[in-house]
Amino acid sequence: QLQLVESGGGLVQPGGSLRLSCAASGGSWTTYSIAWFRQGPGKEREWVSCFTQTTGSTVYAEVVKGRFIISGDDAKNTVYLQMSNLKPEDTAIYYCAAREAFFCSTSLGPYESWGQGTQVTVSS
Repeated sequence: QLQLVESGGGLVQPGGSLRLSCAASGGSWTTYSIAWFRQGPGKEREWVSCFTQTTGSTVYAEVVKGRFIISGDDAKNTVYLQMSNLKPEDTAIYYCAAREAFFCSTSLGPYESWGQGTQVTVSS
């Protein structure tokens, strides 16, 4: 299984931007799908976006489409989530997750590895 470490969270004003990173180790992530999930205060964990290196496929939840961009860097074994035009409702702990598959899943269950999460707070 891959080990995942997220970074890049922080406090940002509404309308601002942040870039989250998910660094993978313990294997080649190119045969994996890497997803971002988030869990806001008092809410269930929800799927945000997913990236599959082999196919280059990217998928987004409707609530972030047009504002978030997911991408991967082979040389760094890292997946990024560029977040723009952030809203207070984007406040959450963001987690990256990996599953050894060539396609994405929007459900939590299929993901085999999880990072520890990084806090994103959007507030003025």
